[in-house]
Amino acid sequence: MKTVLPRQAMLNVIALTALALLFPVHQAWASAAERLAASLRIETISYQDRAQINYEAFQQFNDYLARTYPGVFRELEVEVVNGYSLLIRWPGSDPSLKPILFTAHTDVVPVEPGTEAGWTHPPFDGVIADGRIYGRGTLDDKAGVLSLLEAAEQLLAEGYAPRRGIVLAFGHDEEISGLEGAAALAARMQALGLRFEWMVDEGGMIFADNPLLPERPVAMVNVAEKGYLTLTLVATGEGGHSSNPPKVSTIGRLSNALALIEANPFDPRLVGPVEAMFETLAPHVGQPQRLVFDNLWLTGPLVAKRMAEERLTLPFVRTTTALTMFNAGVKENVVPQRAEARVNFRLLPGDTPEMVVSYITDLIDDPAVEITYNRWENIPPISDHEGPGFQVISDAIGEVYPEAVVTPSLLTATTDTRHYTELADDLYRFHGILMSARQASSIHGADEYIAVDSYEKSIAVARAMMRLGSE
Repeated sequence: MKTVLPRQAMLNVIALTALALLFPVHQAWASAAERLAASLRIETISYQDRAQINYEAFQQFNDYLARTYPGVFRELEVEVVNGYSLLIRWPGSDPSLKPILFTAHTDVVPVEPGTEAGWTHPPFDGVIADGRIYGRGTLDDKAGVLSLLEAAEQLLAEGYAPRRGIVLAFGHDEEISGLEGAAALAARMQALGLRFEWMVDEGGMIFADNPLLPERPVAMVNVAEKGYLTLTLVATGEGGHSSNPPKVSTIGRLSNALALIEANPFDPRLVGPVEAMFETLAPHVGQPQRLVFDNLWLTGPLVAKRMAEERLTLPFVRTTTALTMFNAGVKENVVPQRAEARVNFRLLPGDTPEMVVSYITDLIDDPAVEITYNRWENIPPISDHEGPGFQVISDAIGEVYPEAVVTPSLLTATTDTRHYTELADDLYRFHGILMSARQASSIHGADEYIAVDSYEKSIAVARAMMRLGSE
């Protein structure tokens, strides 16, 4: 294996390489679906408290990848970054061309205790049944990791030689900030002097049941993502025995503040990626929708207001507010001196943390409630939906799903992409998975699954993106 590594990564790479060489045909008998199912049985769970993380599982997962994709780990330049993240480089024949970057993450979220009964099959059993692969991580994001490796393994086996270099980067802590995974990967790539023509991360998918175009799949390629901000609100005051309570308790004061926040959301509006989505869909829809989408300069405020009325579409048009944590009290007969809550915001492009803090501070208007926050840096810019990267993604989708309408869109969550903003101008988010809107609710929820056919086609899309992007 050709590689140049920092000293601290050498032992890990040697181990991975040895596994690939010792077991060159491991899993060769299995299907792609079976290989994904096996990966789901390795519990690479990211906990908010990093002390709870079982890092041995992440090492086991990397070992599994080395055994399962021997061509990748034997023929390409593989580097372990910060213990558990993987950087895989496939040099191109023309070094004058900037390479392309594909990213994904190997960690998954925990299963909420008490929700296990909502799963058709246990979340970490990796069961294939009824044409589906069940398990935590099928959609987010082990299918993304393994589809890229499946594609690369296939191309290597066929003797494919890219003209433009290809880089794969797999972080191990995306679910809890990416600071140890993607951030370290980005720093390593910068140290190597890498600059990419464009990049693709997780995020956008192909939806089979878009209500505007139910007869055709709609591939939503995210050209932007929402920002992330969490405010911590703390109310302090008199405590004491519950038999003699204060006129205003800390719980009451903080609850009033939270009720104000929830009752006064941000105004809805259309942003550039969402407008571009409607403009792309306009030629394919009937009236009166087409008339509306063709005249967003006039109808935009009405469209945004209507979308804000539906939970499924609200995140596309509003900086959202979610009350996520509340802590107060130690005993039922003790009035607490302190109450704390956390409120999470997902920011539309153009909105800033400072704007949100100012709005919430003025809204609460209570100096007894302290508001603090950690600024979320590197909110990615809006990428070009007419650029070469978007065209490659669109063409790759067309090879596998010729009936699909490809549209730019906004990712309403956040990804590791924000750590890569200095490495490429155009940053896209897309995995070629066909799914329903209802299925999307299983991401981070119960009964997460991917259809076998959808997974196999996502490999074909990944393969086409690599091939078309590297020509």
